[in-house]
Amino acid sequence: MGRRPVTVRLARWSAEHPWRAIALWVVFVAVCFVGGNAAGLNEATDADQAIGEFGRAELIVDGGDFHDPATENVLITARSGALDPAAAKAVAQDAAGRLRQVEGVASVGTPMPSRDGTALLLPITMAGDPETASDRVQPLRDATAQVQEAHPELRVEQVGGPSIDKALDDTLGKDFKRAELLSLPVTLAILIIAFGALIAAGVPVLLALSSVAAAMGLSTLASHLVPATDTTASVILLIGMAVGVDYSLFYVRREREERAKGRSGLDAVEIAAETSGHAVVVSGTAVIISMGGLLLAQDAIFSSLAVGSILVVAVAVIGSLTVLPALLAKLGRWVDRPRVPLLWRLTAPRGGRPARPRFWPAVLRPALRAPVATLLISVALLLALAAPALGMKLKFPGAEDVPRTTPAMQAYDRLTAAFPSNGTNHTVAVRAPADQADRVRAALTGLAGRAATDPLFAPAEGDGPEIRVSADRRVSVLDVATPYASRSDEASRSLHELRRDLVPAALDGIPGVEYAVGGGVAASEDYADHIWAKLPVVAAFVLALTFLVMAWTFRSVVVALTSILLNLLSAGAAYGLLVLVFQSHWAEGLLGFTSMDAIVTWLPLFLFVVLFGLSMDYHVFVVSRIREAVDRGMPNREAVAEGITSSAGVVTSAAIVMVGVFSIFATLSMIDFKQLGIGLAAAILLDATIIRAVVLPSVMTLLGDANWWAPRFLRRRPATPTVEPPPAPSPELVGAR
Repeated sequence: MGRRPVTVRLARWSAEHPWRAIALWVVFVAVCFVGGNAAGLNEATDADQAIGEFGRAELIVDGGDFHDPATENVLITARSGALDPAAAKAVAQDAAGRLRQVEGVASVGTPMPSRDGTALLLPITMAGDPETASDRVQPLRDATAQVQEAHPELRVEQVGGPSIDKALDDTLGKDFKRAELLSLPVTLAILIIAFGALIAAGVPVLLALSSVAAAMGLSTLASHLVPATDTTASVILLIGMAVGVDYSLFYVRREREERAKGRSGLDAVEIAAETSGHAVVVSGTAVIISMGGLLLAQDAIFSSLAVGSILVVAVAVIGSLTVLPALLAKLGRWVDRPRVPLLWRLTAPRGGRPARPRFWPAVLRPALRAPVATLLISVALLLALAAPALGMKLKFPGAEDVPRTTPAMQAYDRLTAAFPSNGTNHTVAVRAPADQADRVRAALTGLAGRAATDPLFAPAEGDGPEIRVSADRRVSVLDVATPYASRSDEASRSLHELRRDLVPAALDGIPGVEYAVGGGVAASEDYADHIWAKLPVVAAFVLALTFLVMAWTFRSVVVALTSILLNLLSAGAAYGLLVLVFQSHWAEGLLGFTSMDAIVTWLPLFLFVVLFGLSMDYHVFVVSRIREAVDRGMPNREAVAEGITSSAGVVTSAAIVMVGVFSIFATLSMIDFKQLGIGLAAAILLDATIIRAVVLPSVMTLLGDANWWAPRFLRRRPATPTVEPPPAPSPELVGAR
């Protein structure tokens, strides 16, 4: 007993003491969740997230300790034709009178006409914490709506940071609520089809949800070591549901097969632990390594995502090795109840072998009979799909990428058309000795004047440039506007002109001066440079450690190398597909988005590690089944056919679950989530079909016994699993050797 693998020992103890194992798991999840909530979340600060020159500008501004209250605007425009100045002024006076009575309004400014006379703008300053302004802006919006009702002849709209944030929060809240309502039924429906029984379908979902709950608490505790960001919880849910369902699916499917052979419940659990349990540990380790590579990005966002993902995968692996065997042992044959009649007949194992449709043998036949031609054609197609990735552009989404379905964004478009300086801005942040404050102000005033004569920049509204100076006179800040959208080439050129020419010419020569140019355009450019610099480092780390894990697990350098190459091919094809869909315009109507002619900046690095980790689930499971057949003495070609056909059902089910959940993200309004959902869904689909069912069998059939070559120190093999050999595949499938 003591010499058996730890996965078997854990499973046997849990199966023999099911109530203890279940109780310990419930206590573990509860302690993690409650303990995390009690400790509270430590969120990343601007200093934690400072990247490049944009980050330096943010830190300089933060060092000035400015009091920047939240501001709103009432925009008055004509519904058609020219704006009547007198009527607009009367409406502005009415709006000012009403808004001064609203709680939360600190002051109402003087109405300001646009340069072209098409609009009148009434500025409003809100009281209180600007971080919570969006939660308190509704009374202002209600007052503006009353003004609109009183003056229907003109268009009266409220627009500003807090009102836009509230509109986006409302839109995203509805999106995520719909996604949550859809994801669980979709997952359950797919699992019911896969198992043909309700309890068997519910067990993976139960384990995944409990793993997510425990990881949420643990990540909250971990945030006191690695600060968390607001995206961490979403990624924990995404990764946790994916791996939690996958691991349980692999385990439960194998346990059912062994019971169908006539094994006792305990023996079936032990064999599932020795085979699928071992594959779960290996694939979990691969996912943890992949997500751990994000720590090398030296980025607060990616570090937070890495910690959250590592925790949820580790918890899911532990649950698969402990509470899952306990549940299966306690349920016994009840795991196959209540049965869905038609689905049960299609999916129930018979004689130890799951029902196998004719589809997968037909797909495998070319790879087994003509491996060279099949390999060349399939790899050529995947490389052709990956080719567009060479032209990938990275940018942050801008205001122009936010859906225009909300009145707030429609008002924003009218605001920036009439008042260009309220759109895209560059922030020139300067730190200098206090005795140089007047010289800095003069330099920034001259800079604003030179920018105003350049068509790349928008002239300041009102009486001239607004230069903010800190109380200690050491920090000065100037916003320089550009009339172009944040993702446009013109906005990018204006940033480079500021950084390369205008700012150095204005400020160089001032003693002790330090300056940086930030803003939204700068954040996009600097973060893209950061991603391109870190992607090779992260990829090298993930590839190297994954190679070592696979080589040690399968005692084969060749299997490890082919695993790496196949995953790179899969990731490249996913990148190319993303570029084809989102850097062009042909899919806009189909998927309901407006192309931003680029990929979201953070997506390639995150997508690489997630895909590399998740695709290892399938690869480890499939290759483990092939290795089992080889260890039983089956010839290589037959072993490849046996391993892939015996695992095709569970791999397909797991992939469909992931594709279904990820596709829901593609229905969300924001372009970030659309790209994430399409990228993950397409990559998983490619990986589970073309890669695992065409390229992998072609490679392994072509290599033959060379698949298992390893240097002498790796040739020690683990004990052969105690699994009875299933019937060999028919000669028609494998062809003549």
